[in-house]
Amino acid sequence: MPDPLRDDIRLLGGLLGTILQETGGKSLLDDVERLRELTIRAYGGDAAALDEAYELACSFPLDRAEEVARAFTCYFHLANLAEEYHRVRVLREREQGASAGAAMDDSIPQAFTQLAEEVGREEALRRLQEIEFRPVLTAHPTEARRRAVSRAVRRISTLLAERDTLHPGGTSRAENERRLLAEIDVLWRTSPIRAAKPTVIDEVKTAVGVFDSTLFQTFPEVYRRLDDWLLGDDAGRTTPLARPFVRLGTWIGGDRDGNPNVTAEITRQAVALASEHVLTALEDQTRAVGRRLTLAQTGTPASSGLQALWNKQRQLSDVVTAAAAAESPDEPHRAVLLVVADRIGATRRRDADLAYGTPEQLEADLQVVQDSLLEAGATRAAYGDLQRLIWQVQTFGFHLAEIEVRQHSQVHAAALAEIEEKGVHSPDLSDRTREVLDTYRALGAVQRRFGVRAARRYIVSFTQQAEHLAAVYRLAELAFDGADEVPVIDAIPLFETFDDLQRSVDMLEAMLELPQVQRRLAENGRRVEVMLGYSDSSKDVGPVAATLALHSAQARIAEWAQRHDITLTLFHGRGGSLGRGGGPANRALLAQPPHSVDGRFKLTEQGEVILARYGDPTIAARHIEQVAAATLLASAPSVEQRNVEATERFADVAEALDASSRTRFHELVRSEGFPQWFAQVTPLEEVGLLPIGSRPAKRGLSVNSLDDLRAIPWVFSWSQARINLAGWYGLGTALREFGDVERLRAAYREWPLFTTLLDNVEMSIAKTDERIAEKYLELGDRDDLARLVLDELRLTREQVLAVTGNPWPLANRRVLGRAVQLRSPYVDALSLLQVRALRALRTDGASEGAGKVDGTSKDRWQHLLLLTVNGVSAGLQNTG
Repeated sequence: MPDPLRDDIRLLGGLLGTILQETGGKSLLDDVERLRELTIRAYGGDAAALDEAYELACSFPLDRAEEVARAFTCYFHLANLAEEYHRVRVLREREQGASAGAAMDDSIPQAFTQLAEEVGREEALRRLQEIEFRPVLTAHPTEARRRAVSRAVRRISTLLAERDTLHPGGTSRAENERRLLAEIDVLWRTSPIRAAKPTVIDEVKTAVGVFDSTLFQTFPEVYRRLDDWLLGDDAGRTTPLARPFVRLGTWIGGDRDGNPNVTAEITRQAVALASEHVLTALEDQTRAVGRRLTLAQTGTPASSGLQALWNKQRQLSDVVTAAAAAESPDEPHRAVLLVVADRIGATRRRDADLAYGTPEQLEADLQVVQDSLLEAGATRAAYGDLQRLIWQVQTFGFHLAEIEVRQHSQVHAAALAEIEEKGVHSPDLSDRTREVLDTYRALGAVQRRFGVRAARRYIVSFTQQAEHLAAVYRLAELAFDGADEVPVIDAIPLFETFDDLQRSVDMLEAMLELPQVQRRLAENGRRVEVMLGYSDSSKDVGPVAATLALHSAQARIAEWAQRHDITLTLFHGRGGSLGRGGGPANRALLAQPPHSVDGRFKLTEQGEVILARYGDPTIAARHIEQVAAATLLASAPSVEQRNVEATERFADVAEALDASSRTRFHELVRSEGFPQWFAQVTPLEEVGLLPIGSRPAKRGLSVNSLDDLRAIPWVFSWSQARINLAGWYGLGTALREFGDVERLRAAYREWPLFTTLLDNVEMSIAKTDERIAEKYLELGDRDDLARLVLDELRLTREQVLAVTGNPWPLANRRVLGRAVQLRSPYVDALSLLQVRALRALRTDGASEGAGKVDGTSKDRWQHLLLLTVNGVSAGLQNTG
């Protein structure tokens, strides 16, 4: 571990120890230390130490067990923030140490340089200016951390960063440590578990909080850095070459598939809340830019265009313009911008006399100011802060993020059937059908106020025939009395299951025959979006077969789009965990089939991934740059050729791995009684009790089949049990049955898709623990299923390491591998406490409602279990 990071973790761990001793006495600290030392010894290979650790965990009174669980959870929050800050520290050092004009690895300049060598600078620049990166924020319940805890962690992180600027031995350093102790004390005393499930609007507030803290300033910062590199010394005084390429989307408040809490009214509220935040930010930014634009008329005269704009503003309001003129004597550019800021405020307040109708109107006014500055020779003022503001308007509009609606195809089918039977205006329509129609009316209202950009995408879950897309358009027509009122809609198919991925092109062919689709193609320049579901396909056929099926489907869909002269955007429904398509997005991008990217990349950013990737400005900028660089480079001739040739050369490997892994996976999950056993040996039922998301964890009251279970708790529960089965099961058998290790090693070296697959599995395996897993599996009554899982875990570890050549998982990724090793014993401590709670809850007494288990109320055992779920999530990080 790097020395600065080690020092930070030791400091924070020591301060936590001080707080534990102050609040719980030396005995609490001693208990924590005893359990920690035993799990470290056990992780090092001492089998007896693991038994001792479990006995110790079982010996704690329940109050003490909860305190110990909270102590380890606090430690992980502190370790996580130290690691995050160290990433920031390293990124800043790399940037400062880079020679003039040099490009960092995985950066846009590096990708542009390589692409220009292959296709020429002019073509590379054209492609760069047309790339699109569309992250879509979703509220899936994988972020187990409360917002109060997140805020406390952020305050501690700020204090930790402050230490790098303080002089050792000074009183300021002592003051910093005192404040750290105070904040860690707050973190320790803050309940890690929410009192109630968050509402959908709570989830919206969490997302817009990330916008407020990082995204509003980070996106234009990325554009500015790119422009600095492209233009060199001319940057900031000539027309920017960088164009805004990030467009934020959100499902929060729009995704109603399986979430009855998302209604048409909630969708309206979500959009209004986001708009409030972005308009406030734009107003403040415009006012700040205007107040700095103190350029006198004598040296920087107003253009005729600016004078005309000022006259127009005076006609709108003498009062507002008089105030701006009084604040800006002989400073016309400043005065105009201050009025622009007032008009943005009026837009937020919905003051019709002053409000802008569209963000394009605001952008046009800013362009007039910029042109006037250029005409007067003030190029640096024109292309400085004002350009940054223009980029922000172009990126966020008045809506901040495009809200996307998602609904299940069967809900549409049922609504159409009911309307056909009863009539669209019948008072006897069910509440669900009324809600379906109201959703379209909400979309219409959003478009009327914020424009089509704010809401036009409608994702259809479980699209299995073209009629499921036709239903979206038909229902939109039925929701309104006049055709001119129907909102603009692009129905987007979501292919989720293995069978649907296989039939995707046939369904797309049929989709093209729909008149509504033909009309939209004529209007939008023949642009089509197709969404791919990673979660359900993985739960359907296992992670290996799903990965291969998704890759094959992308290749076939891309070829279909080429054949029909369609500009295709593939929307990747990736989760945070490896079992749901997680892993580094930039590396996955470079393994995609030809023309499946073509400068456009869209994906879901879910749960804990949102804060991990976008919570800190430096890390957010680096993530955006890496993804944008990979998006640009994915269509380089060399990359496309490598992927095509490798896919063809190793087609036999893909075919064999697909068949073997799928058979092995089905052997397990299709066993009689498997769903019930799964619920026994993991905290599946208890995860559903954790108040971490507004959406229900399962579709029914109990889990009688995997179809009843959503993919998120499927993955989340296996990670809690330290098995991570959703990320690797079936691969070990597939590799062994293929048998030719040398050919597999060649595939690992030369086939990017296979490299990414094995690297992700290796990370998943690194976070498993066979000894801990055994204790979870002992909770069930199926030794045959437990043996299948453990045998496949051992086999997968053995086979993956044989192919990668690593002595242990992640050995070739020194920092990450070491971090996982150092964390694991601490996670083990929480897992042992979790097993203890699960064992108590799995006794006969647990089925007696709110009765007692081992003389203790069931609620207390559940509380301990939920505390450990929180802690394990913090320790493992990419859990859901």
